[in-house]
Amino acid sequence: MLDFIYNTPTKVYFGKDKEKLVGKIISELGYKKIMLQYGKGSIKKSGLYDTVIGSLNDYGIEVVEMGGVEPNPKIEFVRKAIEVAKKEKVEFILAVGGGSVIDSCKYTALGSKAECDVWEFSMGKKTPVEALPVGCILTIAAAGSEMSSSAVITNVELSMKKGCTTELNRCKFAIMNPELTFSLSNYQTACGIVDIMAHTMERYFTVCPPTELTDRISESLLKSVVNAGKVLINNPSDYDARATVMWASSLSHNGLTGCGRENALAVHQLEHALSGEYDEIAHGAGLAVLFPAWARYVYKQNPSRFAQFARRVWDVVEDDDLTASIKGIEEMEKFFKLIKMPLSLREFNVPKTCVDRLACLCTYNKTRTIKSIVTLDYEVIKEIFKSCY
Repeated sequence: MLDFIYNTPTKVYFGKDKEKLVGKIISELGYKKIMLQYGKGSIKKSGLYDTVIGSLNDYGIEVVEMGGVEPNPKIEFVRKAIEVAKKEKVEFILAVGGGSVIDSCKYTALGSKAECDVWEFSMGKKTPVEALPVGCILTIAAAGSEMSSSAVITNVELSMKKGCTTELNRCKFAIMNPELTFSLSNYQTACGIVDIMAHTMERYFTVCPPTELTDRISESLLKSVVNAGKVLINNPSDYDARATVMWASSLSHNGLTGCGRENALAVHQLEHALSGEYDEIAHGAGLAVLFPAWARYVYKQNPSRFAQFARRVWDVVEDDDLTASIKGIEEMEKFFKLIKMPLSLREFNVPKTCVDRLACLCTYNKTRTIKSIVTLDYEVIKEIFKSCY
């Protein structure tokens, strides 16, 4: 097991009606003027908006609203939000939504305390040293941003989707009521499940010393999410299944499943190139296509690891490691198909001619490689994308 630092400072309020506490929580933290960010308006249709505003009003908290955060949140919106936050001198940023809204808030918080353009943090040209505090009310279980140190933003002008990881991104609190996810479509739910699994599997498939305890935590999380996913196909309002997926979202990306291991998230880098170029592609859907393709390319470099995954997560009974590895990848694909996730780029109507472009975007025009079980350079990434057809 490698040395590690595990830091999870986010206070979690988990359960029914916990969103009603938001005014009290922010008031107790001492903030009187906040920015509220949310998406396209679903929180108004559901009544969550009125609940949140009512709670904030009860505690005399002034609210500056910035609605309209898009899926795959955009740097243009963040820049406008930063301008407003600075002008209005807000003290706190509250996200009500899923990972896109939370990531938008994180970048807004970083930029509100910076003199440089916030995109420079994504490009690694500047390092953030201060940020406004952020809290969230989670409505989509997927990205794990509610407890993670990372955030991802899309620059449409550059066709780039990049992240910034810093402890400044940790939310002060995360309110998680599984009932808020009941209204999600089956597709949104499935995309979230794949994202949660990918966050866990990315950390699982690394070359590292033995990490038996972390392995077992990861495997249990994956099995639990798979079981919950099968329940939600037929009963999307099953509270316990929703609760399992929501809590797994947090645990998959707050550092727990990576303790004692190296963390690269290689497949996420490929998917960021894909959904950065094709904004209509949901992150989880892109991962459902790319993860099996990546696994088939690299599994022979560490067959014992992939075989362990197959036996412990998918209950594969096979003595030969190579055969077990392939069966495990096949079982993963079968589950993705069961929850109606795409399994090829053809299903997105992405032209095959885009392979060169995607490989170039992923490698910053052939100037970088991505760390993985196999180092991913331009040619390797091109082959993986090709195999997705």
